Amino acid sequence: MNLFRLDASILPGASTSAEIADLAEAEWTAAHPGGTVVRRHLGTDPLPAEAWTNATLAGFAPEEQHDEAQRRALELAAALAEELQSADAAILAVPLYNYGVSQHFKTWTDLVISGAGPTTPVLKGTPTVLVTSLGGGYGPGAPRHGWDHSTPYLERVLGDIWGADLTVVKRELTLAATTPGMEGLRDLAAEQHRQALAAGREAGRAIAGN
Repeated sequence: MNLFRLDASILPGASTSAEIADLAEAEWTAAHPGGTVVRRHLGTDPLPAEAWTNATLAGFAPEEQHDEAQRRALELAAALAEELQSADAAILAVPLYNYGVSQHFKTWTDLVISGAGPTTPVLKGTPTVLVTSLGGGYGPGAPRHGWDHSTPYLERVLGDIWGADLTVVKRELTLAATTPGMEGLRDLAAEQHRQALAAGREAGRAIAGN
């Protein structure tokens, strides 16, 4: 059995998305002690920003005309797509940054699409947990309701394009404990934290087949 684990936090030592994803991974590992975990951390080991451009431009030229940068980009794109296609289960920990996904996560997504093709369901039927964390509150009634432009994009790509059997675990208000002006939200934030941890464990058991 093969689990693919992706992280995208730029603060790995204090990542709230990783905290939840760790619990999901622990449940999967407990159920599959002989399994393999393939890891990719985009926050600490980002992909080359120019790789997607090179892979895309290579698609418009015959193979014999590809330069070295284009060949490397195509090889990288194919390897990233294969990581997903070979997974029996997947966990992706992707925080919201500036109301959307980070540029290094977008680069990864674009390269996977380049490597697999724009309509290839690289996660078709694969049990997948998306863990996402948000510093503020974006639900109904919040001042910035509707400003979460990350989660809908992630659901579209992972579920609708790539065909994952997707479970989303979301934790909001992660900045309430340390941000002036959010003191009144700290109890709610603590409860959401507790619920997200429990949901992460449950999601891990589900993708493990328990």
